[in-house]
Parts: sequence; C-alpha cells; structure tokens
Amino acid sequence: MKIEFRKVPTTPKEFTNNFASVKLEGTFCKMSPTLIKVDATLTGQSSVLCIRCGEEENINLDENLFFLLSDGIYNNESKDLIIEVEDGIIDFDQICESELSSLESDYHICKSCLEDNEKIEKEF
Repeated sequence: MKIEFRKVPTTPKEFTNNFASVKLEGTFCKMSPTLIKVDATLTGQSSVLCIRCGEEENINLDENLFFLLSDGIYNNESKDLIIEVEDGIIDFDQICESELSSLESDYHICKSCLEDNEKIEKEF
C-alpha cells in the first residue's frame, strides 16, 4: 500500500497492509507538515535461521510498532524511531519488508538447540 505524504490526514486513519506472510495494521496521522505518527501491530509468521545449527524455523510475530515517518531528511534529535520517506510517497510494503529483514537478522535459537544441554565450543 502506498500513500502520498501530503494526503495523510491529521486525524488518525486506520490501515491494513498484507505483505508476504505478515500483516501490518494500525493507525497513522500527520503530527506536523513533515512528520507522520504510525502506531501499528505486525502479526503473522516469518522463517528464521537458527544461529547454532542453521535449521530454518517459523516464528510467530506479534510486535507492537511505534515510529515516525519524516518527509525527507530528519534533522532534529528524537528518541523515537524515525523513517525517512523519499519522493513524498509512503510505502507500507517497504516498511514491512524492512521490519522482516530486521527480525530475520536477529539471533534466533531453534527449539531443539534450546533443549540440547551440550556445551558449545567457543573461540575467542
């Protein structure tokens, strides 16, 4: 789903975006002429690799997301996650893809490796 930055209303608008095997749904609204607030939940399944054995495993997602979208480069300091939007177009598919990539790059250990009490040889 794509929407033009300038067409985002100041009152919260509900949205649902399906991408691959996940769904991003929540609300978004304009906070200022250059900032949009997004409050959403990412649900579904994603496949990840175990860092110990390399096996692929599906994980269930139920992540609450809160972030801001900036129309162009954001110069002010903020503790919130800020995603800079190019060309004035908000692409929720791209946001979902980015969140999935972030989750997949995290360290995951499969159930069988968690149950295995054998120590792992470590090299320092």
